[in-house]
Amino acid sequence: MAGVHNHVNFPEQLTISPLLPRDTYSSCGFWEKQQLAFDAEAQREGIETYGIAGRVWKSAYIMASYIEHPSTWEFDPSLIDKHLSGHKRIFLELGSGTGIVAAKIAQATALSGRDLVIATDLPEVCPLLEKNLLVAPKGDSANTQVTLVRPLSWGSYDHAINIVRELKLVDDSSGHEHGCITHIICSDVVYFPELLAPLLRTLLHLTSPPSISIFESQPRVIISYKIRSLSKETPFWSAFGLWFSFEPVVVRKIDANNSLSEWQRFGSDMEGDGDLAFIFVARRRLESFNWTIPLENIDLLGGVGARGTCGKKSDETFETLLLMGLGQ
Repeated sequence: MAGVHNHVNFPEQLTISPLLPRDTYSSCGFWEKQQLAFDAEAQREGIETYGIAGRVWKSAYIMASYIEHPSTWEFDPSLIDKHLSGHKRIFLELGSGTGIVAAKIAQATALSGRDLVIATDLPEVCPLLEKNLLVAPKGDSANTQVTLVRPLSWGSYDHAINIVRELKLVDDSSGHEHGCITHIICSDVVYFPELLAPLLRTLLHLTSPPSISIFESQPRVIISYKIRSLSKETPFWSAFGLWFSFEPVVVRKIDANNSLSEWQRFGSDMEGDGDLAFIFVARRRLESFNWTIPLENIDLLGGVGARGTCGKKSDETFETLLLMGLGQ
């Protein structure tokens, strides 16, 4: 581990401790099976070896509640498009860390043998993912058959295209059935300013040809996000909104009297610490396929190339959502 504390997963003065689920987030069956991989002791060991990647973060628990929830909850948008019923589904997660969200997807979404969950992170974090995801809990061997672990450093076109080629998403003469990424999952990935442009670049790689076909349904990008520093994080959303349309997930619930509650932003009743939490669902803007993605990260965050022009610009969707009260 020589020099590891200069790594992005070991920021200076790192002092974090394990985070366990509140009752709001937890699903008893899942935690009973997975507790050895994600309990406090496992997280302590993970933090020591992998830094921030070894901890379960709050947004992961919120995402888990979106993936599997009580039958009395109704979401808009929902996780799974109805038109995907019966189709091959490929969930690709960025910055998987411990792998808890990927494990939840594999356990909760009734995957068939044709479906896949791909957990990705930096190459040095992949051993943690393999440990947590590819060693099946008792009675859950089927989950390991639909789960892959692959390296994907944000900003690396080679890493992204290697996954695409492995999944036979690029045209070839092999005769294999081609799939397409249907969901790109991100939990607590908007944080360090120096990673915002590489993250956006990878999202563009995964939603551009040859990763996808412009004639097929575009993948949903689902981001679970907790505000920590608006001044540092807003530049990501200002650039992201130029290339992707996005909206917050809202939820309503049926009470004991069988009455529906009002729609409210999902996450608004889960904070408890003063920080705002969201799940955003996004799709690539169709017109953006004709735009040139700039090579420099500073230009990408500055909106260069978006809307087909070289000038700097920004999108105001995120700020508008906050002003409209969806941040309350």
